[in-house]
Amino acid sequence: MNTISELFLSSVRQFGNNPLIWEKVDSKYVSTSYSGASVLINHFSGGLMSIGLKPDDKVVLYSEGRTWWLLSELAVIFCGAVSVPISIRIEEIDDMVFRIKHSESKYIIISPRFLDFVRTIKKQSSLDFKIIIIDLPAPVDNELQENEFLLSELLKIGESTESETTEKLGSISKNVTADDVVNICYTSGTTADPKGIMLTHGNYLTNVNQSQSMFEVTPDFITLLMLPWDHSFGHTVGLYTLILKGASMAAVDGGKSSIDALRNAPVNIKEIRPYFLLSVPALAKNFKSNIEKAIVEKGKYATALFKFFLKTSINYYADGHNRGSGLRFLLKPFVWLGDKILFSKVRMAFGGRLLYFVGGGALLDADIQRFFNAIGLPMYQGYGLTEASPVISSNSPGGYKFGSSGKPVPMMEIKIIDEDGKELPIGQSGEIIIRGGNVMKGYWKNEQATKETIVDGWLHTGDLGYIDNDGYLFVKGRSKSLLISNDGEKYSPESLEEAMTFHSEFINQIYLHNNQNPFTSALVYLNYDKLKTKIKSMGLSIDNHEQHNDILEIISQDVNRLRTDNVLNKQYPTRWLPSVFCLLEEGFNEKNHLLNSTMKIVRPKIEIAFKDFFEMMYSREGKKLADEHNIKVLKKIMQ
Repeated sequence: MNTISELFLSSVRQFGNNPLIWEKVDSKYVSTSYSGASVLINHFSGGLMSIGLKPDDKVVLYSEGRTWWLLSELAVIFCGAVSVPISIRIEEIDDMVFRIKHSESKYIIISPRFLDFVRTIKKQSSLDFKIIIIDLPAPVDNELQENEFLLSELLKIGESTESETTEKLGSISKNVTADDVVNICYTSGTTADPKGIMLTHGNYLTNVNQSQSMFEVTPDFITLLMLPWDHSFGHTVGLYTLILKGASMAAVDGGKSSIDALRNAPVNIKEIRPYFLLSVPALAKNFKSNIEKAIVEKGKYATALFKFFLKTSINYYADGHNRGSGLRFLLKPFVWLGDKILFSKVRMAFGGRLLYFVGGGALLDADIQRFFNAIGLPMYQGYGLTEASPVISSNSPGGYKFGSSGKPVPMMEIKIIDEDGKELPIGQSGEIIIRGGNVMKGYWKNEQATKETIVDGWLHTGDLGYIDNDGYLFVKGRSKSLLISNDGEKYSPESLEEAMTFHSEFINQIYLHNNQNPFTSALVYLNYDKLKTKIKSMGLSIDNHEQHNDILEIISQDVNRLRTDNVLNKQYPTRWLPSVFCLLEEGFNEKNHLLNSTMKIVRPKIEIAFKDFFEMMYSREGKKLADEHNIKVLKKIMQ
């Protein structure tokens, strides 16, 4: 198989009667089989071609996860066109306009709930594109405007020209190769504008085969896809890997908003009874909290029993790869008993058939991995990048080690290198680079970034890590200048740092930090002379203990200007602004090697130099400790 189309048709032949995808309709989950989906894809493809879609055209897909998300993408692919999946979290007009314009998309497939938003985009921009509205199963009440089409009407057109469509698609497929682009996936780069990552048929097929080799998936498997479908993780592992195996996926009941989806997910899990689930740290922590809350509600005896068996099981499993070793084998009867009388009942909240989670996105804390493994729901943490389609490594039932990102996938080369590009030995930390069929084709319309990222076929991930003696990959942090939150979302900090400095009264330099954390923290170097003048004019003194809070409030207001200003807070995403900060006695400069010759801050070195500061800010008393530190700095400099 060389293309996604061939992958799908192969599974239709093998698993035609199997359910492909489940969706909630009128309060009940209904499925679409592989064969049924094939017919619908043919009809929709015919409808799309009837309104002008041609090979290599770009088509934005902007919808919540649902049956027609998958079928729409497949129809676009069958037509030889390129799908541009966009997250429904993109809600700013400028962000959408950039993606539509940059990708050169002339078509956009949307859910009815986004119609008004997309119409506004079209009205306020000079972009000309056709809108296809997924009106199944819900009807669209609005009167259609020019170049707007209902999916149901396009299906009728495709159905009436089925033979002709089949012939056209067959002709198109003959000219599609493994190197042709199937997706342009937008992700945050190291500049203000996101990059469009070109993933080919070959990229996906390679990574699908790499992924499935690490997990045994059979045709009876089913999962509930709670993660965004536009992300490459959900794409590869949640959709195409399951299609390869003839398994099925189900969509969360999205309701009318993302809030409805969050509320419905726990109920949907019990209805679908998945065999595995994809997860990110934010979801994992939420599941853990719900489990612990349910146990506490059962009383003190149940809580004490749960804690005992949990601790026993955690001790038995150790770091995963060495479970039951040494004298730990003596704990096995207690582990069995705890599972029998307690943990098996806890697992019923997940439908009773769940075998494991596959963790992606941000790194998952090892203690959370130990928790889920102890209750019989192992959470196999993996690592990847969209540029790698995305899976690079993963823990799996065949081998896992808590705290690691698992073993690298097969059919891929991986090296750890130093700053000079020299390969480092086992156990030494450096940049992770990979080479293989899963490495992206490049960045859309950005040759320079492509050349900088892919060197001699090697993808430079920008992530730091090492491989231990057992072959497990440990990812230690990012060398690229991306903030990454605990739910896996990423954002470039440079524009925020520049804006905060520009709009500030006292900030000379600021460094934002978020490495899989619940909030962003900051290192701040102030213009202390200017601050001293300001304080003096207000009749305040750093020597007066009772005025310390007033002085800290002046600095805090300056740091939070982008958040509190009624104009600025509409221009910058507040979720990435710092919640706590530490003042620095000395700024970043060439002498302390924290500023390079081009006057850019050296982020990896800052992460190492101020590791203790970040740990302090994320501690239980982080804000209090940071304030105490800041007063000490002010006293030292301003007295």
